[in-house]
Amino acid sequence: MTTPRNAGPDHERRDETVITSSFTVSVLAALGLALLYWQGGQPQLEGALLAVAAGGIAVGLITWSHGLMPNEPEAEEREDPGSTSSEREAFDEDLDFGQVLSRRRLLRRFLVASIAAMGAAFLFPLRSLGPRPTDRELDDTPWKFGTRLVTEAGAPVLAADVPADGLVTVFPEGAVNSENGQAVLMRVDTALLRPLPGREGWTPQGLIAYSKVCTHAGCPVGLYEASSHQLLCPCHQSTFDVLDGAKPVFGPAALRLPQLPLAVDPTGRVYATGGFSEPPGPANWNRKS
Repeated sequence: MTTPRNAGPDHERRDETVITSSFTVSVLAALGLALLYWQGGQPQLEGALLAVAAGGIAVGLITWSHGLMPNEPEAEEREDPGSTSSEREAFDEDLDFGQVLSRRRLLRRFLVASIAAMGAAFLFPLRSLGPRPTDRELDDTPWKFGTRLVTEAGAPVLAADVPADGLVTVFPEGAVNSENGQAVLMRVDTALLRPLPGREGWTPQGLIAYSKVCTHAGCPVGLYEASSHQLLCPCHQSTFDVLDGAKPVFGPAALRLPQLPLAVDPTGRVYATGGFSEPPGPANWNRKS
């Protein structure tokens, strides 16, 4: 026979109140988290609400385990495995006494409600993924023949301003906020370049540009190791060979970074002679190759 650690109706009622209150707080915090996220979110407050929701479930379960569940085993000697008529009558009375069972059922419902509310709150971030991009959306970048390269401030990029073995983040003129149009521009020794077939004229004065969107998970490729002429994506360490058409040489990326064909006008300003060689973005975004 086993008994709860805090036996007695007063202790049980107190523990049941604590459990019910904890699960209720958890439900309210989870609903608040979902509402806050739907309205735009605030990371610090979201974290606080998540902690309250999880903490409410934890307090409820711990109180339930310590206060209402048997914790201390007790052995009772039994000589006769049978039961007397008075014991059977007492057992029948216990079955007819539904108050304790109904209270436990109510607590279980509060527990299920708190877990369900917290699970529902976790589903809301799925809307952040947005719709799957299509080939048309990925192909439709702001780059076209004659589009000048500009900095984030909108200033035109001059060939003379790009340092040797340096990297500059560039955007299409008039679309500095373009997510699929951003690119990285470098200057390398023309004698080291190994252009892919058909791209021999894409790198005037050793200037070479690739999409800044990693072909693995879409993170920004912004680190350049000049000594090895490699671009690095800091998210998952995908590494691309700048001299060999941004071929992936390390990490999870399987496709090259799309290259941007370049030219320099008589005033020294760098412009594009077309769009990217491939749609920019991760390989699983409906890439054609």
